[in-house]
Amino acid sequence: MRWVWIGLVLSVAACTATPPPPPLPAPSATTNAVVAPVPMGDWQTFNRTNQRDGAQPDLAPVSTLSLAWHTKLDGAVYGQPLIVGALVLAATQSDTVYALDAVTGKIRWQTHLGTPMPRKGLPCGDIDPVGIIGTMAYDRFTGRVFAVAETAGGSHTLVGLDLDTGTVEVRANVDAPKGDTTAYLQAGALTVADGRVFIPYGGLAGDCGNYVGTVLSIRTDGTDAHSYTVPTRRKGGFDGPAGGVQDNSRLLYAAAGGASTGGEYDDSDSVLALATEKLNRIDIFTPPTWGEDNGHHFDLGATSPAMIGSHVAVTGIRGITYVLDQSDLSHVTSQLNTCPSQGAPAALDNLLVIPCANGGPKAFIADNAGQLTPRWAAAVTATGSPTVSFDSVWVVDPAGGILYALDIGKGTVRGQVQIGPAPDYASASLSKDHAYVGVMDGVSAVAGA
Repeated sequence: MRWVWIGLVLSVAACTATPPPPPLPAPSATTNAVVAPVPMGDWQTFNRTNQRDGAQPDLAPVSTLSLAWHTKLDGAVYGQPLIVGALVLAATQSDTVYALDAVTGKIRWQTHLGTPMPRKGLPCGDIDPVGIIGTMAYDRFTGRVFAVAETAGGSHTLVGLDLDTGTVEVRANVDAPKGDTTAYLQAGALTVADGRVFIPYGGLAGDCGNYVGTVLSIRTDGTDAHSYTVPTRRKGGFDGPAGGVQDNSRLLYAAAGGASTGGEYDDSDSVLALATEKLNRIDIFTPPTWGEDNGHHFDLGATSPAMIGSHVAVTGIRGITYVLDQSDLSHVTSQLNTCPSQGAPAALDNLLVIPCANGGPKAFIADNAGQLTPRWAAAVTATGSPTVSFDSVWVVDPAGGILYALDIGKGTVRGQVQIGPAPDYASASLSKDHAYVGVMDGVSAVAGA
């Protein structure tokens, strides 16, 4: 960490919003805090909770879907919108964080954090400009929403903004400690746990430049940064949109392939369990096809891991879903050819829904032993990451700009609505009777949930 600047206020346009419940007392930075359940209707981090199941049990039954509102912002929203009380929080590629009224879409406040990094200054990539790409996270203990902004020159900065006003209260440099800052893309979701923010880093589209997969951890006051770096010569990025999947006092990440020479194993292309206290690796799963996968870009890290019962499921581009013993990731309880996958799966009870890169999502039932049984394959082309409610699976067709609600038991279409073109891994945040999706020019809200 190079510097910390607390209390800096950038350009903020604010107006009164319905306040959320007061923040909880701050937890100890060295012990696991007992966190109350997420309030009904809230979606405070990627896929709602740190377990990343993507399930909203409080969503109303699906009725006729319609576009409730569409608010244009100053760029594409690549991360999931967050929902905290009466506010929808969204961040753009132009380095602006917005708070929108959940009912009307009206802008309650906006905070611009700097000039985003232009594509012409990067060694490769397909986003122009690069600002805030990863999903933000709200911290109930401090009442702040955290985001990582990339700015001109390639610097990455963590900011903590006051939920009510958008005022920047914490600001800290969080560049990865190795390689070239311009070769990194911070696209995975942030995780707030145990009084710290966890930040995953991968590479740009095209996989160029000098970078190594890194997870950086820093206290929510912007101090005491430390990191884990995949022990590979290059690459091995943490690219999955879900970021860290919390399993008690550890976080699960899937790393992409590395650039080892001579086929030496280097911890890339694996599922890693990192301790939340010091980010030391405490468990690992490596697929038996590691050598071939690593040499042919069949990255396991293209899809985030999912917790299902006492097991961890992970797929990746090869298209084999491995079900691992939660207490020993090296123990494969089952594996099944499913589909090449990129994005983040969703889980509800014993149902696992996997995003498929070559069509629509597929659903599987897991028994207590971790054996998967196919349930259905959606007949629609929708490659976004799924989320689930008690009666539906919600999935986005990014190119067609369509949000689908699929029957959770059969995979048939229950409803669909145009929301506008969306980023590749776009997924719906669910709250009460609405779904919210980040699109290429802002946020769309869908009524009828």
